[in-house]
Amino acid sequence: MRLQKVLAAAGVASRRKAEEMIRDGRVTVDGIVVTEMGMRIDPENAVVHVDGERIGTRTDQLYLALNKPPGMLSTMSDEQGRPHIGDLLEDWRVSERLFHVGRLDMDSEGLLLLTNDGELAHRLTHPSFGVPKTYMAEIPGPVPRDLGRRLGRGVELDDGRVAVDDFEVVDVHGGRAVVRVVLHEGRKHIVRRMLAAVDHPVSRLVRTQIGEVQLGHQRPGTLRKLNPVEVSLLYKAVGL
Repeated sequence: MRLQKVLAAAGVASRRKAEEMIRDGRVTVDGIVVTEMGMRIDPENAVVHVDGERIGTRTDQLYLALNKPPGMLSTMSDEQGRPHIGDLLEDWRVSERLFHVGRLDMDSEGLLLLTNDGELAHRLTHPSFGVPKTYMAEIPGPVPRDLGRRLGRGVELDDGRVAVDDFEVVDVHGGRAVVRVVLHEGRKHIVRRMLAAVDHPVSRLVRTQIGEVQLGHQRPGTLRKLNPVEVSLLYKAVGL
């Protein structure tokens, strides 16, 4: 397939604008700058960057954002018949086998990423790549002024120490507080366990961001395709 057509199909730009990008030396294929028109590539195997940012070119790959509602398992099936995200995928007629990035426990809600790109899913999940995840947690107030520093220094849990990357009190009202927690750990129930360990158990937990991909105003129980910019940012975050 011609390179400019691949770029247009990936949503980077119109075909005419893609041709200008190629002429200006802004596009690389497998690490080599391409400036000639009409070059043909295999979109299923070529690695294409525009302005240094990798773009998704494989037509068989899906990158989805799901707003998981509370009371639903982050699994594709459940032997006990409990609600799970596989139900939502079936409702949205998604038949691909997908990996989910960042499990959420049954009572938690918010952003899950779903993809059939196994390498990207692995890297986004593995803590060694340091991809931050952002949560909004409702906890009992008042919040001590030094809580952020304590969480930044680290809290000892039964499976090891954990420290936040960032912490902020967003709102305080009627004896409750909403705090923003950012960390790159992915251990089970990590946010709930960490805040419980400092005597601030979580009553509601919403993940709002993974890397640079944000939940925004997406309605609970809905799916959306990531746009090319979001996919490129995920690639960049994990060095692909």
